[in-house]
Amino acid sequence: MCDRERGWSEVPLVKTWQLIAGSAVAGLALSAVAVAAAGPWDSGQRKAERDRAASWSATGGADHAAGPLPQAAPSAPGVLQGIAPRTADASSALAGALGPLLADPALGTVRGAAVVDAATGAVLYESGAAEPMTPASTVKIATAGAALAALGPEHRIRTTVVPGPGAGQIVLVGGGDPSLTAKKKSPAGSGGSLVALAADTARALKAAGTDTVTLGYDDTLYSGPVRHPIGRNDNLAPVTALTADEGRPDDSTAGPVERSEDPSKDTARAFAALLRDRGIKVTGEAAPAKPAADARPLATTLSTPLAGLVERMLTNSDNDIAEALARQTALATGKPASFEGAEQAVSQRLGSLGVDLTGTRFADGSGLNRADKVSARLLAGLLAKAADPQHPELRPVLTGLPVAGFTGTLRTRNAGTSPAAGLLRAKTGTLTGVNSLAGTVVAPSGRLLAFAFLTANATDGSAAEKGLDKLAAAVASTP
Repeated sequence: MCDRERGWSEVPLVKTWQLIAGSAVAGLALSAVAVAAAGPWDSGQRKAERDRAASWSATGGADHAAGPLPQAAPSAPGVLQGIAPRTADASSALAGALGPLLADPALGTVRGAAVVDAATGAVLYESGAAEPMTPASTVKIATAGAALAALGPEHRIRTTVVPGPGAGQIVLVGGGDPSLTAKKKSPAGSGGSLVALAADTARALKAAGTDTVTLGYDDTLYSGPVRHPIGRNDNLAPVTALTADEGRPDDSTAGPVERSEDPSKDTARAFAALLRDRGIKVTGEAAPAKPAADARPLATTLSTPLAGLVERMLTNSDNDIAEALARQTALATGKPASFEGAEQAVSQRLGSLGVDLTGTRFADGSGLNRADKVSARLLAGLLAKAADPQHPELRPVLTGLPVAGFTGTLRTRNAGTSPAAGLLRAKTGTLTGVNSLAGTVVAPSGRLLAFAFLTANATDGSAAEKGLDKLAAAVASTP
């Protein structure tokens, strides 16, 4: 069995006098609210939008030379309050739309559903919402929320080179960076670079008059078994604190592929080769070692900021990043960086956010483990929490979600003419007999709704996914 799935700043406010089409004001206002609710600009998916927004000005971005500034267009009155239905009306409409769809036999024998108004936290619909169920990869929403709560979106993970205890010895020390790469140009974007680290290390060694070293490596930051409880699996490398390119032997950045048996040793070998390319002779084979006591690093490389790691994890359903972030949460919470320690830390951090943890278990960070248990209520509540202005640190949970019909694991789902296309952002979850979908959608009323649908015991995974897509489309189209 396996999982079959494959920055950061406040959004500028666009004043109504900057919009010139009077009849389009209401529609544009709705779009602006939807974008604002999704949160700060993410680190990769919206760079073009961010650059464009930065260029906006009172003159519309044009150079009007010495002439008078254009007059402001008349402002339209606020419309959202007028068109948004009352909570009771919305709840009734959702119950009528979702009830028959949840009865679809293709969804299996057990299902949980929850829909929450992200702006108010009001529960609009629930059915079996409190039942703890196996979430598959939708548990990554919980992993992301816990990591961001523990470390913040700007946190970066360090990989360092430190002098060893013996003369001429250096030690490559892993910090658990899941973006670490040995390639000259990372195929997955910015992240920790062994190439840059080797260049900086070579310069430091040569400046000290050293051109021959022995290389050790230290991956002891993590503890416990490196293998996931499901055993060897092409969806996940052994979980170590020193892994380059997710232990992948090719240029892939997502999806299943056979992984390295010993990522730490392979990463050290790659680093030794990079040092040799830069004029440093590395004698012997790299072996486990400890740095010299109180030694200062010779060189350091930093990971992608945590916000970017979260976004990549959610968009591509990246299991390796998920397990790394669970362990980083454990370290920040004072727990052992193991599967067990991460489970305790994720629970503790989510509890501090005030979400309902009844019956939950976070046996891993990725959702590959069927022992994971969460409820639809928890997932919907956590997504609503990520939209809360009081928790801006959680916004990457929303900005990282795939967009229906466009990106990541939702690229081909609810696409085309679906009422959810472009309006739905959601995390998918798939194991044999388990199908789930949780995310946010902008309803016709202009409300940002958070939802979660969990199902179990489906005999046809494709039919179950279509059933989930129908549920999400119903949320997107129900007034």
